[in-house]
Amino acid sequence: MAAATTTLPNGTSAAPKEGPIETNFLIVGAGPAGSALAGFLASYGLTGIVLSAASGTAKEPRAHITNPAATECLRDIGLEEEIQNNATPPSHMQHTRWCHDMAGEEYARIHSWGNQPDRKGEYDAASPCKHVDLPQTLLEPILVKNALVKGWKVRFDSSFVKFERDSPDGPITSTVTDNLTSQTYQIRSKYLFGCDGARSQIMRQLDVPLIKQPGQGLAINLHVDVDLSKYVEHRTGNLHWLMQPEKEHPPWGWLCLLRMVKPWHEWMFIILPEPSFKDFSIRPSNEEYLRRVREWIGDDSLPVKILDVSKWYINEIVAEYYSDGNIFCLGDAVHRHPPFNGLGSNTCIQDAFNLAWKVAYVERGLASPKLLDTYSGERQPIGAGIIKRANQGLRDHVPVYEAFGVLAETVEERKRQFAELSAPTEAGRKRREKLRDAIKYTEHEFGGIGIEMNQRYESGAVYLKDEKEARRPPPEDAVLQYQLSTYPGSRLPHAWINKRVPDQGPISTIDLAGHGEFSLITGIGGDKWKQAAYEACRYLGVSVNAYSIGWHQDWEDVYGDWSRRREIEEDGCVVCRPDRTICWRSPSMREDCNEALLHVLKTVLGRTS
Repeated sequence: MAAATTTLPNGTSAAPKEGPIETNFLIVGAGPAGSALAGFLASYGLTGIVLSAASGTAKEPRAHITNPAATECLRDIGLEEEIQNNATPPSHMQHTRWCHDMAGEEYARIHSWGNQPDRKGEYDAASPCKHVDLPQTLLEPILVKNALVKGWKVRFDSSFVKFERDSPDGPITSTVTDNLTSQTYQIRSKYLFGCDGARSQIMRQLDVPLIKQPGQGLAINLHVDVDLSKYVEHRTGNLHWLMQPEKEHPPWGWLCLLRMVKPWHEWMFIILPEPSFKDFSIRPSNEEYLRRVREWIGDDSLPVKILDVSKWYINEIVAEYYSDGNIFCLGDAVHRHPPFNGLGSNTCIQDAFNLAWKVAYVERGLASPKLLDTYSGERQPIGAGIIKRANQGLRDHVPVYEAFGVLAETVEERKRQFAELSAPTEAGRKRREKLRDAIKYTEHEFGGIGIEMNQRYESGAVYLKDEKEARRPPPEDAVLQYQLSTYPGSRLPHAWINKRVPDQGPISTIDLAGHGEFSLITGIGGDKWKQAAYEACRYLGVSVNAYSIGWHQDWEDVYGDWSRRREIEEDGCVVCRPDRTICWRSPSMREDCNEALLHVLKTVLGRTS
């Protein structure tokens, strides 16, 4: 007879030594994907256990750009203010630069991350949130602390070994090793979430096929403490490309992307070896690293301390699918790519945001389990696009390298090509023009609001049958340009709205949506939609918050932005899922509005009754 278990306050059971620990939710990995998922699930009152093989939160400031799409997700659970308070503000992210060294000659610069003078309105229209620079070393503690406060148990120094289950939807028994004691124990869960990174043991055991493109080589991260404040006072920016075509360099130290970690004394020297370099086992000495770092700084008088060294491979990999029964994988476990465009942790957070509400609704009995199948169908195409764009972002720098002459094999030829930039000749003119064009094109990396925000879903959780026309074609440049739309599958457009009597400040339309519930937005003449939402709530047990925007309505469209962005008549409606994705819209009032809304919600939730 099995010994009895003790239930902890958060719903997790403490089992005797001979039996497994019981929990509904087991998350493996406490990085941005795992810790964000725990926080999103906690917002629905769902808690469990997070495991991490690491001894604590991230020690290396790997990911650092937090974009509006991800911040909107964290805003939903009240973390935006803490994100902003801990991040480097947009004013310190004004430029990306190309230079010889930090103390010396500057070659070019471009405005970045929403600081472009000609594009600020486009960024303001896209979201109430702004780009910030928040290293992973600061982001993870915020997410983990939020999970802990909300009732999750987080176990570091705990390595996931394997899982066992009898059926795709049956209980999962996971074997775990405590790295401090070497004790092995088991955790039995209803769900298993693989957020265990690029070396995911869960993905390996599931044997999920990976779509791979040839990698683009090795990169080396040097985490360095050096005060460069006097050299960035008039050149504020968080990214600096360092190129020295006239120097003999070690093959591992070809050029450097210098990334600010904390202004202006903590930096990440991201070193790219020569393109033909293949010796991935290379181990330069600390002295060799320091010598090259000092060349890139250009001021030998400054104290320099190397804090950490790590290597990584430039991958282009995405999983064919993200889930298998009651096991779900997200984050770097399913999409692996270089940091160009700053899409890594942002995509991890959005994976978690998409999945959390579906799990919560199924667990509450508000949705059919088949809703969970839409997670992979919606997020896998996004991941495939992200890894393609991030790698293309790296390839987009090749014309810059060519214009500077740094791809030439000999110092003499590099000097000749670089000198041509100063020559009053036709060849010099063409090289300068090529450089300008190449620098301009890198805005696809540093100004890609489109790739960040143009995420569209097509699945059973998006109702398209009432659409009379196909979705508008994507923008001419879908990486640079964000297409605001209420077409089902799109994110709810942002617009500032007010109360008629200004007893509070403006809010964004996105704040009407989310917060774990469905939402319906209508306008003048749309009162019956509100009644339909009320009736749907009564029938389905699902909360549908209904609001009217317009003249003398619940909210005033004082700028007129919502009327320009809604793409429906005043008496029509748009309906959003809890993740602020529009799942249906009606262009105008319908006589059968009650029946129509109920049918849509049942379809989205996969319910037959």
